[in-house]
Formats: sequence, C-alpha cells, structure tokens
Amino acid sequence: MGIVIPLVLIFLTCLVIWRACDGFEIASEYIGRNLSEGVRGGTINAISSSIPELFTTLIALFVLSDRDGFSIGIGTTAGSALFNGMIIPAVCILSVVGFVVMGVRVTSVNVSTRVLLRDGLSLILCEFILILLINGEQLHWWQGLILMLMYGAYLVYMLTTMKPSELSSNDEQPDDDDEEQEEDAPRSLFATLFYWVSGGPLLDLERWFVKDHHREQMKQETWNGWGLLLTSTGVIAVACWALVLACEWLGSGPANLENPSYELFGQTFQGLGMPAMFVAVIFASMATSVPDTVMSIRDARDGDYDDAVANALGSNIFDICFALGFPLFLFTLVHGPIQMEPEIAAQSGELRLFLFILTIIGFLIYYIGKRGVAADGTQTVEMKRGKAFALLAMYTLFVLYIIAHEQEVAFVHQISDRLQSLLQRLPAIGAIT
Repeated sequence: MGIVIPLVLIFLTCLVIWRACDGFEIASEYIGRNLSEGVRGGTINAISSSIPELFTTLIALFVLSDRDGFSIGIGTTAGSALFNGMIIPAVCILSVVGFVVMGVRVTSVNVSTRVLLRDGLSLILCEFILILLINGEQLHWWQGLILMLMYGAYLVYMLTTMKPSELSSNDEQPDDDDEEQEEDAPRSLFATLFYWVSGGPLLDLERWFVKDHHREQMKQETWNGWGLLLTSTGVIAVACWALVLACEWLGSGPANLENPSYELFGQTFQGLGMPAMFVAVIFASMATSVPDTVMSIRDARDGDYDDAVANALGSNIFDICFALGFPLFLFTLVHGPIQMEPEIAAQSGELRLFLFILTIIGFLIYYIGKRGVAADGTQTVEMKRGKAFALLAMYTLFVLYIIAHEQEVAFVHQISDRLQSLLQRLPAIGAIT
C-alpha cells in the first residue's frame, strides 16, 4: 500500500492536470491568435502548458525546502524536457501519419527547418549554460536570475523576429464553427463514461467558462481569456502540490535515510526508497507534461506541425530557464543560498549532462532527413514513423538507465563515472561565490 497510494495520487493529479489543460489550450490559443505559426507554439502555448513544472518546482522548494525540494525541481524539469523532446514529437507523428488531416491523408509530418534550428539550438544552448551555471554544491539567487534572463532573451528574439500572421480572423472562423459542431455531436457510450469517471463534469473548465455568448465574443475578438487561463493555473497549482507530496511519499523507504517512511491517517507506510530526484524524473515529469502532450497532439491533428514541435521544444526552454530559475531565485532571495549534499549535487550534474547529450541526439534525429518546400516557400524536413520509433526508444533507454542506476547495475555505474569525469572537466560558473 505504501507504493500504491502515491501512485494512485500521481494518477489523479494527471487527470486533474489533463482536464485543466483544456482550459489552457482554449485561452492560450485565443490570447495568441495574432502570433504567427510556430511562434505561438514556442511562446504562449509553451508557457501555459509548462505551468505544472513551474508550480511543482516552486511548491517543492517551499514545502520540502533546500536540497530535497530543488532535487525534485531538477528531476521534474529534466525528465519533462526529455518527455517533451522525445515522447511528444513521436506521439504527434504517430497520431497523424497514415490518417486524414484537413482532408488530406498524411504520409509525413513536415516541420519547418527554421523552427527546428531556432528552438532546437536555443534549447541546446540553454542546457549547456545550465550545466555550467549549476555545477556545484551551493546555489544562489543570481543563478536563478541568469536563467530567467536567458528565457527573457529567447522570448524577445521570438517576438521581434515573428512574421506577421497570414491568417485573418475570417480564415479562422470556420475552425470555431467546426469546434461547435464537434461539441454538439453526441458522445459515444464509452466517451460519456470516461468523461464522468475522469471528473469531466467538475474539472471541465471550458464547460463553466465558455458559453455560447463567449464564442460569439471570440469571433468578434472581444472575449477576455485571462479568467479561464488563471483559473486553470489555480487548479493545476493544487494538483502540483499533491504531486509533490506523492513524490515525497513514493521516495520514502529504508534506503532513504532522510525520509524512511510517511504517515497517512495514523498509519505508517514506506515507498520505493529512491531519491526524490529520481522519482520526479520519471513520475512527476510525466504528470506535468500532460498539457504539452495534449496541445501538441491537437496542433498536429489541425495540421499545425510547426506549432506542435515548437510547443514541445519551447516548453523545454521555459522549464529549464524559468520553471527552474524563478523558484531558485525566489527561494534563495528569501532564505539564502541552498546547500546541497555532494551526492545530490553529483546526481544533479550527471542528470543534466545526460539530458544535454540526449537532446543533441534528438535534435539530429529531427533535423536530418529528406527536405521539402511548403506552399509558402518554407524549407521543411520530413518526420515519419521511423523517427517516432527512434525517439520512443531513446526515452525508454533513459528510463531504464535511471532504474538501473538506482539498482546499482555495474555497467550503468561505469557510464555514470564517465559522465562525472566529463562534468569535472567543465568550468563551473556556479562555483563562483
């Protein structure tokens, strides 16, 4: 029961986050309606769908304090970055290739090489700076500030280089009509049952905030979507608080000397006995990546492949720079520097270096392939099922590596030692006090 309880709680948080992300999608699409394709996915969608990572790190730091809280933040953002970079593009490809999208049977997902270069190289640069910046046992406010400034620079670049949207409000109107027709269509028995079991009547924020007159306001561009966006944020914040507790409970056990057990309803339970960071890198990252997954899949099914990929990569940049930087900045500004144990600092550095290497490999999988030219003259690269399966295999190997690392498999520890050796050769900007 000690393992089942937090796993059930994590599953419930997934449902809550998934339901709340529908409100995110509606509000963010309306707010970013005038942004060009690819830019909206990398900014508005990426920020709104990455709120779970931000709240998880923020709550973990202020609830668990110091090293345990920050290790959960590192685990969540790193795991989410890999999930977003590997699972989401793979699922988007598999969800549209071979199916009819916008009246055309899709044989490949064609993504703008400009979007891949812009967001892919920006992500690699941010991850490299993160390795150099947080490469020590003590963390300070200025490190969080630098991370936030990095995202600010990325955001300014995205907005200043944005091409004017080629879609007018009249072009988008049929999409609204299609959405209304889809909502009016009767649900199947299975869909109705799943809607009720998953808490749809209570957690379906669209049902409460978007009425018929609001849809008319959307067409006239007079609707205010911030109320729905902020309410969704509040719901996800509560879910993230429960997620942090679930990770703490799941990580408890005899092998975890600082957290050997947890109490619930007067009973004492034990979890897996894993470090909180490793629990977060697998379980918390999956739960917090639900909004990114839903948004990217829906963009892909609407034929907005650039937005689908830009949302996944842009979310990673937001996670690394702001979802990690802001909580670090705020906590250290209030409570002073964070002092991490040498073992946690080593594990954190190893995880970030491993993330950096896999991100480069993932970027090469994206970028290398058959080229094409879109109708508007944009250079594109094909992404087919082969790339999707390669990305899924990479994420599977990553999860197996984490599990084998915790089980102290000899071969994995040899890899770990090599990563630690490479990490020690890099300059440590964060060691400067």
